[in-house]
Amino acid sequence: MARFSDQVVLVTGATGGFGRRTAERLAEDGATLVLSDVDETGLAAFAGSLSCPTAVLAGDIAEESLSERLVALAVERFGRLDIAINNAGIAQSYVKLASVPSEEARRIIDIDLMGVFFAMKHQLPQMERQRRATGRAGAIVNIASVAGVAGAPRLSVYAAAKHGVVGLTRSGAAEYAAKGIRVNAVCPSYARTNMVQDFVRMTGLGEDEAIEQLTRGVPMKRVAEIDEVVEVILFAADPKNSFMTGHTLSVDGGIAAL
Repeated sequence: MARFSDQVVLVTGATGGFGRRTAERLAEDGATLVLSDVDETGLAAFAGSLSCPTAVLAGDIAEESLSERLVALAVERFGRLDIAINNAGIAQSYVKLASVPSEEARRIIDIDLMGVFFAMKHQLPQMERQRRATGRAGAIVNIASVAGVAGAPRLSVYAAAKHGVVGLTRSGAAEYAAKGIRVNAVCPSYARTNMVQDFVRMTGLGEDEAIEQLTRGVPMKRVAEIDEVVEVILFAADPKNSFMTGHTLSVDGGIAAL
């Protein structure tokens, strides 16, 4: 049997980077998907390329109503929500703290932190109801960052938001462990996503020089490939991984070992 057969999985930020590849891998492994992204056109096109039952809802994760509607959509279309991958997020300008525009800082907090809070606020009660009614366990995987477990020079607000995601993850895990709901966070360092390309552009350097700067503190001296991170996301989400909760899983080329 496929690893995620008979599992209804919600993925936010589903059109690019980790979200897109995670959804593709879940579809290959038998999942039923509920997908969301701010890019409505791209979301519809991507969903149409998948060979699994799929429901989509575009919107801004910074708006609480989107998270509420996504859970309702999963239940309406497929009867339940088994796994949630809270992946949607944005980067910040690569500048020192005092140079971050205040409106940009608010937007990062709204999407990268409050978006995860709103998601969990509506996902957890639904999973708890399912547990009481059917005995089925639930799992939430929050995509944080290595910047959520250490300081990140020139990424201060992004780091603050991702530290908040780690705090939500650990607190939610402790609160809902007895309810059969697992909550874990995956903490990548730089990976070959559009967000890293945005970082490269923000530095104003050539790509090779920018990547060298971004990875100078990475023992492996390179960025991650998307699939290297997605493997860990799927590991955290896997129903067979049933006794791990409250963890921050670093996928960082050795940074956490320093």
